[in-house]
Amino acid sequence: MTKQEILKSWLDASSNIVFFGGAGVSTESGIPDFRSTDGLYSQQYKYPPEQILSHDFFVNNTAEFYNFYKQKMINLTAQPNYAHRYLAKLEQKNKLKAVVTQNIDGLHQMAGSKNVFELHGSVHRNYCENCGKLFSVDRIVNSDRIPHCECGGVIKPDVVLYEESLDEQTILGAVSAIKKCEMLIVGGTSLTVYPASSLINYYKGSKLVLINKSITPYDQQADLCINESIGRLFEEIDDI
Repeated sequence: MTKQEILKSWLDASSNIVFFGGAGVSTESGIPDFRSTDGLYSQQYKYPPEQILSHDFFVNNTAEFYNFYKQKMINLTAQPNYAHRYLAKLEQKNKLKAVVTQNIDGLHQMAGSKNVFELHGSVHRNYCENCGKLFSVDRIVNSDRIPHCECGGVIKPDVVLYEESLDEQTILGAVSAIKKCEMLIVGGTSLTVYPASSLINYYKGSKLVLINKSITPYDQQADLCINESIGRLFEEIDDI
């Protein structure tokens, strides 16, 4: 059997699947990743992107933060690709129980997935640091320089910046889903960003599938490892 056929047979036989994904899931929707040769971290800016996307930079250079954030982190024209749609279809069949994602683009929900744990937050949620009022992404996009609430407070995206902790309830939900699942599919992530990458260690089953264009530190732990674009792979599986 080919690796694609093995994956298809496991998917057909499994009724408690969890998908854990990263930036590679959304690159086929035109959203750049961070660490590839064409990623954001390989481009030249006034400040390094890792510095711009830090809590300290947001506090002390808010206008510069938003200049970068609105240009590079918000991609409202992006549409779900085959991977997003395939996962939503698995959930509708009651086979996929949860999506755990490092992405902040909301494309899984746009494709129809309901149970999504967004480890790093979402560009679609924003809140006033002063009064807590919630705002849509449109308020960020349409603001000049720094978006402010009616109360005068600065509006902050509900995304996890460097130096900030992940949301505890989101982590607990993701860990619980991974612990209980029969099959864990990890796709489109280099598995180098801690603590998100460590979640894979909570899986105790025998169907750990890694799908990534390049090798990851966890390849040797996988029961099935496929070096391919995740959207293309799911399309191939659909044809089997």
